[in-house]
Amino acid sequence: MSLFSGKRIAVIGAAATGRAAAPVLARQGARVTVYDDRSAEELGEAVTALRDFAELSLGDPHYPGIEACDLVVPSPGVPADAPVLRAAVERGTPVLSEIEIAYRIARAPIVAVTGTNGKTTTVLMVAGILKAAGRETQVAGNTLAGGFQVPLIQAAETMPVTGWIVSEISSFQLEWVREFRPKIGVITNITADHLNRHGTVDAYVAAKAHLLDAQTAQEWTVLNLDNPATAGLMGRSQGRLLRFGRQPHPFEGTWPEAVDGRRWLRGRVDGRVLDLAPADELRVPGEHTVENALAAAAVALAAGCAPEEIRRGLAEFPGVPDRLEHVSTINGVEYVNNTMCTNVDAAVRSVEAYDRPVVLIAGGRDKGLDFDPLGRVIAERVKLLVAIGVDGPLIAESARRHGFDRIRTADSMREAVRAAAQGAAEGDVVLLAPACASFDWYRSFEARGQDFKAEVARLAAETNQ
Repeated sequence: MSLFSGKRIAVIGAAATGRAAAPVLARQGARVTVYDDRSAEELGEAVTALRDFAELSLGDPHYPGIEACDLVVPSPGVPADAPVLRAAVERGTPVLSEIEIAYRIARAPIVAVTGTNGKTTTVLMVAGILKAAGRETQVAGNTLAGGFQVPLIQAAETMPVTGWIVSEISSFQLEWVREFRPKIGVITNITADHLNRHGTVDAYVAAKAHLLDAQTAQEWTVLNLDNPATAGLMGRSQGRLLRFGRQPHPFEGTWPEAVDGRRWLRGRVDGRVLDLAPADELRVPGEHTVENALAAAAVALAAGCAPEEIRRGLAEFPGVPDRLEHVSTINGVEYVNNTMCTNVDAAVRSVEAYDRPVVLIAGGRDKGLDFDPLGRVIAERVKLLVAIGVDGPLIAESARRHGFDRIRTADSMREAVRAAAQGAAEGDVVLLAPACASFDWYRSFEARGQDFKAEVARLAAETNQ
């Protein structure tokens, strides 16, 4: 009998998480009610399929009948301090995230990757290595694979015990976990982000750290040796620890090192040092790519993959759409889409990935971050800044404080691409690295990237490229 058989479960939110969780819980024998403040008309066809699995309570902000439920499962977009969740806690009703439910029903081992930057790349690198090793693998969570996302709860229901689930996990999802214990837990790095949700960096770090709390000596933990926040968590995990870092180190884990004049990714497990893959076989530029590959290689070692499988999986990794994605070369200028870059640290790393002049398009909706590190790197390495969106002026002002004045503003992506083209010369890179959320102009960062690519295509057509 299922753990959830006969339980009355409230799922809050009829978006992607709710639409995935309700059918799975119903098939587990639960009686499910899906709540959403929006009306059926506002939700449209998104809720049609839910009627086969759950009762629907839509358009009523008072959540009628929720006090009778045995369990509340909130969508990640519902803040932890939302009145409906505070009331559940006060009643003593358990509140569990979708990933917690997924863990409890999963048969396949779960690789869970969280962090501020590099999550998606690391997930897809790990999946590529596992597939190169002949393992049945499902990418899940917040990573787009094949053009769509598979919620972890959906993958957990379907993947057999012989398969592997590789999932990207957010800090929002980690707010309501208790027993969540991935076979391999990874924190790529933690820098300031989502302060509009968590309030402080310490609260954000604490949310990420929940990934480690239930791990035991039977699981593996992969942490970044060079990132102060993740380095500070190394005593917290009870899992077997693998460290990755940008310099050789004496611990179990991975690092880059020159071997016979060639830079290699190397690893150590059970006292053996292994040559895993040459760094120059990675297709995507930048030290952040090397760092992501080190994290993925550490996961692969924990999963029992051989060095040749790791090398093949990394060499075949083509990169991630919307992450330093080559769009076009026009009149000798390369146009690169990095719309997934939604925080300051990611933007800094993006600019630093190039050893040639960069024309930077940046801005959008601020998430409560300090733009000073980006202003500094703009002054040091950027040829021209094109500021976009409602909070682009904050980035421009930060750059000015560092003595940088080569700044233009744009009121649309079309205007931004053309301003960037006017300021670029042969050999330069026009880089969309917003450092902000997209919700001022767009419904998602993917939509922002699509607009950028469409405008670059128009520019190429106009110049007969």
